[in-house]
Amino acid sequence: MAAFGLIIVACQVLFIGASFQSALVLDMAKILLDNYCLPENLVGMQEAIQQAISSGEILHISDRKTLASVLTAGVQGALNDPRLSVSYEPNYTPITPPALQSLPTEQLIRLIRNTVKLEVMDNNVGYLRIDRIIGQETVSKLGRLLHDNIWKKVAHTSAMIFDLRFSTAGELSGLPYIVSYFSDSEPLLHIDTIYERPTNATKELWTMPTLLGERYGKRKELIVLISKRTNGAAEAVAYILKHLKRAVIVGERSAGGSVKVEKLSVGDSGFYITVPVARSVNPVTGQSWEVNGVSPSVTVNPKEGVAKAKSLIAIRKALPKAVKRVSDVIRRFYSFKDKIPALLNQLAKTDFFTVVSEEDLAAKLNHELQTVFEDPRLNIKTMQGMTLGTPDDHFDHLNDPLFKLEILSGNNGYLRFDRFPTPTVLIRLEDRIKEKVWQPVKDTENLIIDLRYNTGGSTEALPILLSYMFDISSNTHLFSIYDSIRNTTADFHTLRNISGPSYGSRRGVYILTSYYTAEAGEEFAYLMQSLHRGTVIGEITSGTLLHSKTFQVEETNLAITVPIINFIDINGECWLGGGVVPDAIVLAEDAVERAHEIIAFHKDIQPLVQEAGDLLEKHYTVPEVAAKVSRLLQSKLTEGLYRSVVDYESLASQLTADLQETSGDHRLHIFYCEIESLHDVPKIPSPEEVGFIIDALFKVEVMSGNIGYLRIDMMEDVKVVRAIGPQLVKAVWSKLVSTDMLVIDMRYNTGGYSTAIPLICSYFFDARPLKHLYTVFDRSTATVTKVMTLPEVLGQRYGSQKDIYILTSHMTGSAAEAFARTMKDLNRATVIGEPTIGGALSSGTYQIGNSILHASIPNQAVLSAVTGKAWSVSGIEPHIAVQASDALNVAQKIIGKKQQKKNSGKLN
Repeated sequence: MAAFGLIIVACQVLFIGASFQSALVLDMAKILLDNYCLPENLVGMQEAIQQAISSGEILHISDRKTLASVLTAGVQGALNDPRLSVSYEPNYTPITPPALQSLPTEQLIRLIRNTVKLEVMDNNVGYLRIDRIIGQETVSKLGRLLHDNIWKKVAHTSAMIFDLRFSTAGELSGLPYIVSYFSDSEPLLHIDTIYERPTNATKELWTMPTLLGERYGKRKELIVLISKRTNGAAEAVAYILKHLKRAVIVGERSAGGSVKVEKLSVGDSGFYITVPVARSVNPVTGQSWEVNGVSPSVTVNPKEGVAKAKSLIAIRKALPKAVKRVSDVIRRFYSFKDKIPALLNQLAKTDFFTVVSEEDLAAKLNHELQTVFEDPRLNIKTMQGMTLGTPDDHFDHLNDPLFKLEILSGNNGYLRFDRFPTPTVLIRLEDRIKEKVWQPVKDTENLIIDLRYNTGGSTEALPILLSYMFDISSNTHLFSIYDSIRNTTADFHTLRNISGPSYGSRRGVYILTSYYTAEAGEEFAYLMQSLHRGTVIGEITSGTLLHSKTFQVEETNLAITVPIINFIDINGECWLGGGVVPDAIVLAEDAVERAHEIIAFHKDIQPLVQEAGDLLEKHYTVPEVAAKVSRLLQSKLTEGLYRSVVDYESLASQLTADLQETSGDHRLHIFYCEIESLHDVPKIPSPEEVGFIIDALFKVEVMSGNIGYLRIDMMEDVKVVRAIGPQLVKAVWSKLVSTDMLVIDMRYNTGGYSTAIPLICSYFFDARPLKHLYTVFDRSTATVTKVMTLPEVLGQRYGSQKDIYILTSHMTGSAAEAFARTMKDLNRATVIGEPTIGGALSSGTYQIGNSILHASIPNQAVLSAVTGKAWSVSGIEPHIAVQASDALNVAQKIIGKKQQKKNSGKLN
């Protein structure tokens, strides 16, 4: 590794014999190459060192301990491994402790008793502390003793705390033994892979098919405690159990030890290099616990580990019951009966391994439920700050100021009420409300209903209040309610026996909302909007709905709120809440002012809609369709469908949608702009501008095989084309006219002027006889024009015999589309690419009244010169349909094959 040069740089500080230095570094490198457990990181290292030695860069350091420190810094920095270290210890004597399994049985028993502690705590929770992980051979030697004196005493507990906080040593061969007791016998699990560099051997560790005694299994709760002292094999145990999702790890990040580290002598120099000679790779994560340690699932002070583990066991033991309770509540009460099976199935297959608190459980349950069906009303929360009761009726006293009424300028009524009363209260106050509210507002031109401070109340009051907004004789369907507990659906209509005068269905109603508008308040706004009876102005409402019931999840501090009633509008849509989006979104404090502006604007809507229909009937190319659309506009106006329109932009958008939906013609548009911008007349370019225009509009190339390529990005007016004609012929056409075939690229051409189409087409036909291109019927003038090729053109014609290929895309439209369609109709070109937009040859633009609104109406029907039928508005279907990005390549392949046939004499 080239980075090993850091060692060389560090060695330039002090001096010692250069030959000794070189030999030492080379010996270290050899040791690393033979023993370091990550040999792939050493690629190039030896070559880099040899090169540095040969170049004379290695100098001497007088103090050998300083040299060891410098070498340590260099090797750690180069390989990014803090376990590597170099030391100078001339008197070091390696001490090899005896293998554990070689100890006498009595000594092994004494050792195990000192390193293992166990207890059965309250609620049948087992506690097992192991301070050293013993290897497989020791287990085999003392198996029956271990089982009878340790394991048998905790195997029958209902949950276990496995304490590895003080485990600082051990053998990896014991991993399968420990992990197997916390797993099932089948299937066998691959739990670790150990690679040893000195032997270049890889060993896989698997769980064991048979064990002495019974297994703890994988279903009972297991909490593993760790600390920063937890090291080596104990870390491997914790890491494996965590990533098998078998145990919750509690404590602090572990030490970050190694599988095996050896201190190796660098020749007889007195220097030693400490090297990790083996590594662990977890088959689940592909990573290891080494160096970085095991991160806990729940971080706590290790001293508090046991207490935390007990609380976690209590929480996790409650999980199945809690999930079952949630499932039962959903099964019994959830108002969307058709969604219940999917919700319950999702909960049944959910993995709750990561849940370590009630907050986690609530979040997990909410996530899983919303994954199946997004219903914000269905949710689980902790009980802190929640109340399970229902608020008292705010208007139980006759002295409360239920309604506030004013008559504003312009004879507009203003009605504010901050909570919906119960029907009982409304009936009790019936005479007063009639006198104080409905009588004063009955002659106003419009009514502003202020719900900005309305936080809800009784839904049962909605039919009564809504009935005043419609004609008494209408019997209008307002909404429906499905009750899951009773399994009944009730339809609500306007009431005929309201006491006061009805406000009727014709006059404008404007509902003001804010973020605080909630429950029945937002339901009223939602219904007035969905019934097309009112215009909503202000802020998006809170999204807080009633019709739910809250149940405590037993033995937890959780509560589940379940919608037991579905609120269904006249379109059959169930409103899930989430807030009402106003037709005009403004700050709540600006809502009254904005309401007055919209009231003024609404006075002009009726004549504007009428004028739009009249223009359509006068100019649209299909009279019977125009009459049908005009009638529809009037019908929608009468039904209140334009009450959501609050400015010219939204009116243009709504009219465009209505025109296109009914006619099926996407060319019909209503737009708004200043009048002056509509009278753009094609400008004849100055001599200085000609070159710029040609470069901007045309791209020219003669490809291999003498194939011409012409890209046109806009269709200019014929007057402009004629004005730039000489330069256009010289700069563009003269390069193409002698080619054998021509590709015309219209993929990026969205249209422009159609007046130049006859001129452009004329270049691809003979001068005589003149060719009929298409016929134009103009509805506005009732004239029929037969469009022909021109007898004379500037420069040489391409003629009628050479092949032409036109490339199209979904962007190709208007005049560009008309050119491509003409050439296809007359079998003069092969069209390759995507279907085009489907635009008109020409549309007229007409001002709607004296407003800034204008209507773009196709006033010309274009008839095919071949069939005599009107061109379809669905666009051109290419001869060869491909992605626009591939069209040129396809054209080149077709041309290439045709040229090959021609050259071989097979093409006449």
